[in-house]
Amino acid sequence: QVLTVASGGGLVQAGASLRLSCVVSGPVFSIYAAGWFRQASEKGPEFVAGISWDGVNTDYNDSAKGRFTISRDNAKNTVYLQMNHLRPDDTAVYYCALHHTSRQPSRYMADYLDWGQGTQVTVSS
Repeated sequence: QVLTVASGGGLVQAGASLRLSCVVSGPVFSIYAAGWFRQASEKGPEFVAGISWDGVNTDYNDSAKGRFTISRDNAKNTVYLQMNHLRPDDTAVYYCALHHTSRQPSRYMADYLDWGQGTQVTVSS
């Protein structure tokens, strides 16, 4: 059974940084790609960033590109999302998950499993 626990969210001012962490239990973490998604209040979920199984390939949505960095440490079963220059429109619950079939990331939520509870990020102006 896979257990996903995201942490590191909080309330910050615009321009600040946060580093989110996501620990994914189980032996398959290092085999598959991982991704971060977010869901703002009254909006649908959206892809933020994805990373390949070995950390070599990454993908970002346009909003995250240049401000966020996704990384992973397979020895710790952890994927990170470093978020810099945060803006109020980054406010959302952030979720991470493991791709269930591929070593390369995708932008589709249906490709990921075992989401966990997410972590709230709130950016004030």
